[in-house]
Amino acid sequence: MSRNRKVVKRSMVASVTGLFLVSAALTGCSNGNTNTTATDEPSGTGTNAGASQTAGAIDHSKPLTITVFDNAANYQGEQTGWYGKLLKDKFNITLNILAPQVAGDQLYKTRTAAGDLGDLLIVDNSQLEELIPAGLVLDMTDKIKNTKYLSQYVDKHFKPFNAGFDKANPEGKIYGLPTFEADTSPTTFSEEMPYSSPILPWNYYKGVGAPKLNNLDDLLKVLKQMHEKYPKSPDGKPIVPITLWKDWDGGSMENVRWLSNWYGFEQPDGTTTIQLNAKGDIVPLVDDNSMYKKILQFYFNANQMGLVDPDSPTQDWNKVSEKLTNNQVLLTWYSWERGFYNSIERGKNGDGIVGVPIADTHLIQSSDAYYGNGMVFAIGAKAKDPDRIMEFMDWLCSPEGLRYYTNGFEGFNYEKTADGKSKLTEVGQSAFQKNTPVPDEYGGGGYQDGQSKINSMIMSDFVVDPDTGEFYNSTYWKSTIEANKTALTTDWQSTYNAENPTDYYLKNKMIDVVPNINTSLGADSSDIKNERSQISDYVKNTSWKIVFAKNQAEFDQLWTKMQKDVEGLGWKDVLAADTVKAQKIVKMRADALANK
Repeated sequence: MSRNRKVVKRSMVASVTGLFLVSAALTGCSNGNTNTTATDEPSGTGTNAGASQTAGAIDHSKPLTITVFDNAANYQGEQTGWYGKLLKDKFNITLNILAPQVAGDQLYKTRTAAGDLGDLLIVDNSQLEELIPAGLVLDMTDKIKNTKYLSQYVDKHFKPFNAGFDKANPEGKIYGLPTFEADTSPTTFSEEMPYSSPILPWNYYKGVGAPKLNNLDDLLKVLKQMHEKYPKSPDGKPIVPITLWKDWDGGSMENVRWLSNWYGFEQPDGTTTIQLNAKGDIVPLVDDNSMYKKILQFYFNANQMGLVDPDSPTQDWNKVSEKLTNNQVLLTWYSWERGFYNSIERGKNGDGIVGVPIADTHLIQSSDAYYGNGMVFAIGAKAKDPDRIMEFMDWLCSPEGLRYYTNGFEGFNYEKTADGKSKLTEVGQSAFQKNTPVPDEYGGGGYQDGQSKINSMIMSDFVVDPDTGEFYNSTYWKSTIEANKTALTTDWQSTYNAENPTDYYLKNKMIDVVPNINTSLGADSSDIKNERSQISDYVKNTSWKIVFAKNQAEFDQLWTKMQKDVEGLGWKDVLAADTVKAQKIVKMRADALANK
């Protein structure tokens, strides 16, 4: 999730209990199914694997290891577990994942300098714009014509996206397939909870009287009260009010970036020096009135009150996810984080983490990612067997591939109902949270451990399954919605007089939904790129120092010093480049609304 990659964006919800919010939560995304349907290719092993391109055109007799350079992955190494077995049995392929989030950003520079980034690439839009003229990605235009599933999305999704790279790709060839695309519309917002908003444990919040939250100061007060009353989880693990992590930081401190959305400002992908609101106002990150500074102040205040996890400066996302699974964190903000703990069974007891609005917030929220979310799937120019990689990507967008990735496998995670729909099994309701053991026939190991480590999708689970007529996202299934009418859900709904958080924010005019824009914003010159890198490193490192400053005087001193120091690193140049990018976004949003 650029950091929407974590989260990737990732992205997926549907009831207040946030039952199966598989997106960036899992490793950042979802999972998939086993039995085929009339619309699927037959599953099999080795040479009998079903090809989603021309039947019999691809030879699966030889094992193939695909090196996946994956910006979205939080895991590096071989894909194992049930998903690894599935791919081995079906396609005779093994995925070897290279993850810059694990190995460091230098990995991209090293491999591009060597002329071979990998076989299958999941990279940022800005990187694709560099890789095309460098000859490091394959032109997929002709190959995609022969696919069964990907070809369905060429005209409405892939062509418009690739046409945006007009300087690097004047002929409009298809080099990249955007990630997490929804098949709704460019201005629709389908999710029942905004991507980033305040989320708290309902039972703990009610346990301290559920006071109305008017501002961030009130939030800190209630976090303090909750922590004093509930210092440990039921199984004795220490609870922390707020936990932070560094390994998602890009051009700035990522944990600050997404809370800025609560007050109407986002940091557009591809930029690092600005924040943008729904009106088109552009505010420099280091401006005294920026939401970036406001949220830094919030975290600093929290730390002064003893509310920030002392592990924050040294832990990574994997450690944070363990704490989320154990319900050891009081404040969360990504909608998908609920999936680490919430379940129907817990919801029946009024237990779960839910949206708790703060009165002075006014959220900014992008619509469904119809054109994707800032990253792409591409094939490396030196890929060992591009036809088999294309076949694999095509399968990822098939009903079978989407079911496996988003919902696990039939008979274990879910089952078919009499009316032809799908329903989560009792195991499926909590397989992720509990890391439920998987039967040996499916690969063994824990369910969560064996999920797809690619951590990204081409078409998202906001695409309709042709067999059920419902989204692949299980939280929006009729059966899930009915099952989620628990004590937690009904209590929340009666408290806020709304169906769900999105409904609440819309009713109270506390949210701006803006058209999702995913296109080329222009590649940086080499000078801008170097300046951006230096500024980004400085800003994110200083931001962490600011949060953990010993007092307000040191906070102010570090902030003022950062404002001055970035000027010497080329701030004006990068700010000017980012302003041009933001202006393009503003225009495209206006055009999207005009054509609505």
